[in-house]
Amino acid sequence: MTGAAAEPPARPRRLTVLPLVALIFYDVSGGPFGIEDSVRAGGGALLPLLGFLVLPALWSLPEALVTAELASAFPTNGGYVAWVSAAFGPAAAFLVGFTKWASGTLDNALYPVLFLDYLRSGGLVLPPPLRSLAVLCLTAALTYLNFRGLHLVGLSALALTAFSLSPFLALAVLAVPKIRPSRWLALNAGAVDPRGFFNSMFWNLNYWDKASTLAGEVEDPRKTFPKAVFGAVGLVVGAYLIPLLAGTGALPSDTAAEWTSGFFSEVGQRIGGPWLRVWIQAAAAMSNMGLFEAEMSSDSFQLLGMAEMGLIPAIFARRSRHGTPTYGILCSATGVVMLSFMTFQEIIEILNFLYGLGMLAVFAAFVKLRFKDPDLPRPYRIPLGAKGAAAMCVPPVALITTVMCLASARTVAVSAAVAVVEVALYYGVEHAKRRAWVEFLAPVPPAENSHGSALVPDAAGDVEDVRTGLLADEPADEGVSKVE
Repeated sequence: MTGAAAEPPARPRRLTVLPLVALIFYDVSGGPFGIEDSVRAGGGALLPLLGFLVLPALWSLPEALVTAELASAFPTNGGYVAWVSAAFGPAAAFLVGFTKWASGTLDNALYPVLFLDYLRSGGLVLPPPLRSLAVLCLTAALTYLNFRGLHLVGLSALALTAFSLSPFLALAVLAVPKIRPSRWLALNAGAVDPRGFFNSMFWNLNYWDKASTLAGEVEDPRKTFPKAVFGAVGLVVGAYLIPLLAGTGALPSDTAAEWTSGFFSEVGQRIGGPWLRVWIQAAAAMSNMGLFEAEMSSDSFQLLGMAEMGLIPAIFARRSRHGTPTYGILCSATGVVMLSFMTFQEIIEILNFLYGLGMLAVFAAFVKLRFKDPDLPRPYRIPLGAKGAAAMCVPPVALITTVMCLASARTVAVSAAVAVVEVALYYGVEHAKRRAWVEFLAPVPPAENSHGSALVPDAAGDVEDVRTGLLADEPADEGVSKVE
């Protein structure tokens, strides 16, 4: 049975370039907090410095370019789910969406843990019961801020970016007289941990496509998204290299083993004194707030986009009076709390594996759309032909394969379990849809709207038909049909 959905509240202000740059920055980085492990796992400064010079070109830039092109072609909250749907159909889109959502929720579970790690490095050690309570309270407070509106989150991310990076400018200036360039060449081959190193590097340079799930909330996304993505690339690379050059150049090379999560506060202590240590710890706390907010926004709006595409129940498309996806936020926050008991390294390895699986599908979708529909309107287009675009994807695919091959047996087992769960969920959701047990949204009639949100027909064989559906009027503007 088909009926009209109740008209939701008017949408709040849309994201512009600078708030979107800040959100992408926090989706990917948030500052140099967390890169310390790359020095320890790399056996000194040389490998991480080379890594943050070379890998952005081989990994980050291709992913950013793909995001800029496809987000401008499909300006929808479905993001990469819509891209995969256009290339391979709704079943593949559901599986990729669930895999990427699981990876994002795991990623978000890190940030309360990292926040408490920085407090511990400052001397505040919480016993296990209080630590668990602190994680729960932090998650609840940050989730509420996310509930209050995406525009507020974007502006907050802009302010947090400035504050989180400010102590590292001071660190760089104070480190100059102490820097010995020879320390940048330090490498203890016997201390290199390939699995830890590649996982640390990969985690600190991924998630460029994450903000694509917010494209439906962006002002003029066809122009705004490419500008924001490229601005964020320069910001992320600078935010990593400058502090890393300062810290590893100013401290003796034999301190490499001390570079673990939270060590930058100790670097501040040794270079500038207690005041810089406290400043870095405060910046770390604020950065983790920004990281949590950006990830929560992307994950929850992804669920909203999938609901608008008819892939998951319509309840996930419901918005609060602030325009935020109420049930998407609650679902993501619940996942964060459930996963926060895991250790930092466990979380990174599993989320990297899941993220890698999702990105393989995204790169495949990008290449297939280039060959299948070269005339698809792309307001931003990578200046390469179809074969050149395919070749551009080879280095990041090779890196993904390397990271996945280095995964532990436990990570492979957990990822396999996630795959089994998502396949079972897909068939369960499809069965519920056929039996009309729960409400699902159906696509609205085609209409031209540059801010449209993702509503993909079930039979998505033709790319242009899919794109027409994606650019249909948004539910918030015109209402949508629903299947009961």
